[in-house]
Parts: sequence; structure tokens; C-alpha cells
Amino acid sequence: MPETTTESAELYSAIEESARLLGVSCSADSVRPVLSTYEDALPHAVICFRVATDERHAGELNCHLMMLPKDVDPYALALSDGLIQPTGHPVGALLADIAQRCPIDSYGIDFGVVSGFQKAWAIFPADRMQQLSTLADIPSMPKSLAGNLGFFTDRGVEGNACLVGVDYARRTANVYFGELPDGCLEPDAVRSMHREIGLPEPSERMVTVARQAFGFYTTLSWDSPRIERISFSVMTPDPLALPIEFDPTIEHFVTSVPYGTDGPKIVYAAMTATGEEYCKLQTYYRWRPRILSFMQLADGGAGG
Repeated sequence: MPETTTESAELYSAIEESARLLGVSCSADSVRPVLSTYEDALPHAVICFRVATDERHAGELNCHLMMLPKDVDPYALALSDGLIQPTGHPVGALLADIAQRCPIDSYGIDFGVVSGFQKAWAIFPADRMQQLSTLADIPSMPKSLAGNLGFFTDRGVEGNACLVGVDYARRTANVYFGELPDGCLEPDAVRSMHREIGLPEPSERMVTVARQAFGFYTTLSWDSPRIERISFSVMTPDPLALPIEFDPTIEHFVTSVPYGTDGPKIVYAAMTATGEEYCKLQTYYRWRPRILSFMQLADGGAGG
């Protein structure tokens, strides 16, 4: 592993400080090995912190490193450095299988300050979004993608996959969509999405947030034929202006975190199978305008 650099040390301090705002204990044993493994990529990475409002994610702060070089599989690197253990499950093969069949622009990873390495993303070139039929043919992809192609085709996004996320901890995969067709996120369309995959009716608050989204993603698993979740991605300079109830701790984080105060923030709004609506709030420690192309936004999209 490379020696710890000034940049790595500064990022660790920022993570530690951000976690403190949430009352979360930052584990050096979980964070420092990840920063060491991806040390060489840190100067070029988009770096963001994410906190969620639901009970399942309580007591955790996540850090994302995006736009990592495409010549190194981040999952293979995590395995080689002992950040994660090998598994015979298809989740362990998915990232490499995607790279064999699809063009990769860059990668990303996610780790928790408590739990350590969790996820990786394969990011496709902005001008070469992928067909779901191509992704569905990948042997290690959850079969629920192929089984639900009609859901995506009906909404005009069958050729609009811009990245795939692989959650090794929960053994799920996320497929993200950009450049959504007109009307895709109108209130009735959002209600129809939830109804068709068997989720409860979304609240008016959820529908209002979804209408402002620049994209959405779905969660799939290897254990179910269903689409398990839909999450809507909203970019905003002021998350507290959205019709979302944040608890006092997260409000304090939003108003006090010293990083990315002048940059955009992203809110992901979703619903659990039981009908609990929650969100994930993402603020940027280091923002790079180039990432806008991977969100399928116009140049002015960061403003609201």
C-alpha cells in the first residue's frame, strides 16, 4: 500500500469532523485502510459524504469516491487489500462482468466510517448510456432485471442506463437512469411506478420531490424477482427547502458541515416495502463540474 499522503490525512480529518457533527464515531480501522487502498486516485476523485434519515442507516456516515480510473477494478483492489472477503455469490463477479461487456468511463466506491468498504459503481460514458437488454444478458446480473424489462421499456428508459452500483454488504444491485423522457416523473407516473412494483402509494410530499428529480434508480437483488425499490435523485443548493422532514441531527449536519457549502447537494428520496419514506442527503467535499455529464444535466442544472 502507498504511504499516507497529506491529501489522505486531510480527507480523514474531514471525515472525522463530519461524523462528529452527526454524533457518529469514526473508526480509524474502517476508514484508513480504504483511503490507503485508493490513495493514488484521491487527487482526481469527486468526494462526497452521505447520510440517510431511516433507522437502518442510523449511526453511519458514508463517503463516496467517484470518477476513479477505469483501468483498475475497485472491487478487485478491495479484495487484494483485504477490505472485503471473497464470496462465491454472483455479486462478486458483477463489476468485472460489466466491464467485459460495456464501455466504462470510470468507477466509484462507497464506504462507511463504521462499517468500512461497502459498494462499487461502474460508470458508463455520458454519450454511451447502455441498453438494459445488454445488462440483463450479463450472467451475474440479478435475473429480476430481465424479468422487469417491460417496466423500464414502458417508461422509455430501456436505453438510458448511466451507471450500475453493486452493494456487496447487502447483495443488491442498483441501475441508474438519466435523460428521462418528458412526463416520466409526473405525479401520476410516479404513483404508477410504485403501484406496479407493489409498493404503497407515495405521499404527496414524495411525489413533489420526485417531480424535481434529474434521474432515478432501482434496486434489484438475486433473491427476489421484484424491483425492490425506486429512488429519485434531486439536485439542490438547499436540501432544507425541499418538503422533507429532517431530524435535528441531520439538520445540524446540513447547516454546519464546512465542506461543499457553495456547491450543489443531492437528495435521494425513496420508500421502503413497508411504506416508510426516507431520504439520503449527499454533500460534496470535492465537486468537479465534469460529473454533471454523468448526471445527464444541462450546464445550469447545478443551480436547482
